[in-house]
Amino acid sequence: MRKISADCVFPVSDAPIQNGVITVDHHGKIVKTDHRDQHADADLEIYSGVLVPGFVNTHCHLELSHMLGAAPTGTGLLPFLKTVVNHRDVSPKDIQKAIQKGDRDMYKNGIVAVGDISNKLDTADTKSDSPIRYYTFIEMFDFLQEDWAQKTFNDYSIVYNGQSNQNGNRKSAVPHAPYTVSKNLFSLLKNVHENNDDCTISIHNQETVHEDNFFLSKTGDFLKFYEAFKISIDAFQPTKKTSIHYAIEHMNPKHRTLFVHNTMTTPVDIQKAHAWSKNIYWVTCPNANLYIENRLPNYQHFLDNQARMTIGTDSLTSNWQLSVLEEMKTIAQFQSYIPFEMMLEWATLNGAKALGFDKEIGSFEVGKTPGINLLNLKKDLILSEKTKVKRII
Repeated sequence: MRKISADCVFPVSDAPIQNGVITVDHHGKIVKTDHRDQHADADLEIYSGVLVPGFVNTHCHLELSHMLGAAPTGTGLLPFLKTVVNHRDVSPKDIQKAIQKGDRDMYKNGIVAVGDISNKLDTADTKSDSPIRYYTFIEMFDFLQEDWAQKTFNDYSIVYNGQSNQNGNRKSAVPHAPYTVSKNLFSLLKNVHENNDDCTISIHNQETVHEDNFFLSKTGDFLKFYEAFKISIDAFQPTKKTSIHYAIEHMNPKHRTLFVHNTMTTPVDIQKAHAWSKNIYWVTCPNANLYIENRLPNYQHFLDNQARMTIGTDSLTSNWQLSVLEEMKTIAQFQSYIPFEMMLEWATLNGAKALGFDKEIGSFEVGKTPGINLLNLKKDLILSEKTKVKRII
């Protein structure tokens, strides 16, 4: 047994414990949480700071780790996407090295589970061997070409079948974004998990103003985007609704659904989604939003509508590191009205619930193996540039 103590313990599922103690067995399973005065100091590992559960990164593109620094900042989403699509001249060996380093860095940064987007099989071996638990989202897109849907689905099914769901890992076949998925492809994807309510689906959502303009009136830079790739969208008719409406019309409300980014999402959009399903989680990736679009979501919209938030890092194409703590620090810097304990719930228990891993991780509850992180915070719980994470378990 290990008895680990700090100035404050945050179970997340319960009230903080000043001078708390977490007792774990040799597998890291929580045996109990209590107060330091119930133990002899000689039996304790005592740390300065606060103890929190392992972090859950609900949105990452690990397979793009080799693109660190390849995309310029502040260009907006569409130029960024062009950079990603056109960045091909990289050796498989270098891609694997970057993937392995990204996985190691996330582990070091106190991350215990990741919702990871995959378009290829490049990450499969790393995930099978990693101490991190992965929920892999095999992401499909056909650029709104209805007659491409079946071939697209068949091609990506190879990736789906090749991604591991062993050792606690899971996987789902998911749509990329409303602006890249035809009705036919949505239908094929929906059928994959039709009889499985215990699954999570991820979709990029409202990351740029051009996305809503495209669906509302078929205007904006998406017209140039498709033209640049010589893809005809003559058949596309604007829905006269924001893009999230198109997505939910073609998805299963019984599934846990991650809407990712949401920088342009309005209160009306949130309310519409909540009326559609009780199983929604909203993923924020603040550093990626700043990297690409120089903007953040208005978190007050989500708080006002009791939205369940989670935190993602996105990829090293759109970020400087893969660290949930760094995402929390960015939120605290730019929208500091959000209290630490709320952000911590986003970063741990909400993320675990979103990925269906909450029976094992996300909080300090008896029987769970959530990992233990130490943050060098003072009583004021103010996150700053000096705040660091140390993985204890």
